[in-house]
Amino acid sequence: MEVITHPTPRTVDEVFTDFRGRRAGLIKALTTDMVKFYQTCDPEKENLCLYGLPNETWEVNLPVEEVPPELPEPALGINFARDGMQEKDWVSLVAVHSDSWLLSVAFYFGARFGFGKNERKKLFQMINELPTIFEIVTGNAKQSKDLSGNNNTSSKSKSNGLKVCSLYLFSHSSSFLSNLNLLQKVPKMSSPPPKEEDESEDEDEDDEQGAVCGACGDSDGTDEFWICCDACEKWFHGKCVKITPAKAEHIKHYKCPSCSNKRARP
Repeated sequence: MEVITHPTPRTVDEVFTDFRGRRAGLIKALTTDMVKFYQTCDPEKENLCLYGLPNETWEVNLPVEEVPPELPEPALGINFARDGMQEKDWVSLVAVHSDSWLLSVAFYFGARFGFGKNERKKLFQMINELPTIFEIVTGNAKQSKDLSGNNNTSSKSKSNGLKVCSLYLFSHSSSFLSNLNLLQKVPKMSSPPPKEEDESEDEDEDDEQGAVCGACGDSDGTDEFWICCDACEKWFHGKCVKITPAKAEHIKHYKCPSCSNKRARP
């Protein structure tokens, strides 16, 4: 595979140019190139990351093997969550992580090349003039731009500078908090709970067979991997719905094929 090298930014203006190029590439992936990006993030593949490149392009690839990496790494395993939530929620979550990654890369360069207080402030203000990727993919960029434009009329004022900073941080904080709820909805895994036993030891063994797989209708395989749909709360053999234990660990909100099809209908 051909490796394309990019010049290392060393000044505030160079770092901002690098930031803007990577940001443009990520925006393409999540908007105009969305169909290609979605297909590239195959849940059957290994952990994948979305990279924005300085030349305004993007790529989905495995994380670098170098430890520690030369640059901060983007969110790992974005492909595993693709089929576990609605597409717009998945794209929004990738956008939030992409915003976070862009900032970490920019200020990594700042720390590496010894940016002082004024240089860091200048870099942040330049970045803050641009709407976040999350704002763009969710349609909130126009409102955010208007707010920042109003503050720019008196940008020399320290108080207004703090307001701009607060608006930016509030936007990112609310984005992270709203999507954090998606991460906390972990699907139910392992084998389904067996039916409660009566105190009597003479209870029929049929009551101990547990739940019935919503796909094949069998209750066998209590020692196999099962997964529960968070929508209809039915249990399924992992093999029946093509979900492995490793894949299930990265699914935040699992919907069985039947529930997924219902949600997809207009």
